Amino acid sequence: MPGDSEDPNTDVQYHLEVTAEDVADTVLLPGNPERLEVIVDYWDDHEMRAHHREYRTATGSYEGTPISVTSTGIGSPSAAIAVEELARVGCDTFIRVGSCGAVQPEMDVGDLVITTGGLRQEGTSAEYVREDYPAVADYEVVSALVAAAERLGYDYHTGVTMSADSFYAGQGRPGFDGFEAAGSADLVEQLAEANVKNIEMEASAIMTLASVYGLRAGAVCTVYADRQGGEFSTEGESRAAETATLATHLLAKMDETKREAGVDRWHAGLSLED
Repeated sequence: MPGDSEDPNTDVQYHLEVTAEDVADTVLLPGNPERLEVIVDYWDDHEMRAHHREYRTATGSYEGTPISVTSTGIGSPSAAIAVEELARVGCDTFIRVGSCGAVQPEMDVGDLVITTGGLRQEGTSAEYVREDYPAVADYEVVSALVAAAERLGYDYHTGVTMSADSFYAGQGRPGFDGFEAAGSADLVEQLAEANVKNIEMEASAIMTLASVYGLRAGAVCTVYADRQGGEFSTEGESRAAETATLATHLLAKMDETKREAGVDRWHAGLSLED
């Protein structure tokens, strides 16, 4: 292995500039660094721990549950770096908190989409594992996100997410000067027919890496773009942030219940009721 070229500092991560003392076990992963402010507003307390390049990290607590957030920037390459370096300092659960385009006609701007699996249209995860390896959300993370959305009373959808490498051509949008990539005109219609729920740019890589490494991951996104009706609005940005924050607390309760019951995985016979 060509280890001589690696960063010799194993404590402070090269891109994120965090150590094990800087982060909690569960980390929320927004793309936009400015979304940190929206997320931490729901916490009881927080402290900024690092800011390097597109990666901003804060750690705090919510209802007694430790929680961290690290922005990843746009796209799967930078998101994969975040997962890699956070895993190396001990983080084991990752929840993407983002925005997306809705594919199904019954979905409205402002709704939430909770990802159960992903179409790996990004190239990053293919550099880790063969292309027929599935991008699957951890079912405990999905359960916690659904429970959080239900408790908060937000409209949500669950299902398959497509993660693309391009905001324009790769998502069926025209490029500069009206350029259209091959197949882009029919992309949204084909995804809708296959019951794909939404399009974004990071979830499948995050889920794939987590599965490969034996970690937990999932995603919750607010619909900004109605790809069927043509509407676009940043309405409801905070809903995904609040849902992911509450889900982190519910995951901690699930983990505590598992320990008390002496089981390794959450199942329907257990309860989150107080």
